[in-house]
Amino acid sequence: MKKYLFPTMAIALTFMAIMAFQQAKPTSKAPIYKEIQKYSPYYIDKRFGGLQIMSRDDEKFKEKPTNMEVFHRLEFLEKEWGKKHLKLANSKVIVLDNNQTEISSIPLSTSKDMEFIHSFYGI
Repeated sequence: MKKYLFPTMAIALTFMAIMAFQQAKPTSKAPIYKEIQKYSPYYIDKRFGGLQIMSRDDEKFKEKPTNMEVFHRLEFLEKEWGKKHLKLANSKVIVLDNNQTEISSIPLSTSKDMEFIHSFYGI
């Protein structure tokens, strides 16, 4: 029994590490995400104590989720922002500010971008 203990523990720990990695990994994103992200107020700040989510609009906004939750929490905040500040019109994504005035217009070049906007931001 003792000779099987170490290999069994090694396999179990490797399996748990792979599962934790899979759960913490962010969802894949389309190329249009990089263009929209420029206007999103949320960003990840790398500190000595770990990662934290901060806002460009509100200096007091700081969230310090665990390392497994940080990307999922950032995605949630970006989705909520996108529902209020993004609009689709004529194969373009219109970015709005807090007063609902147009900041920018980003053309959607592929159907993959359009599907991403519908699935990720829900618009």
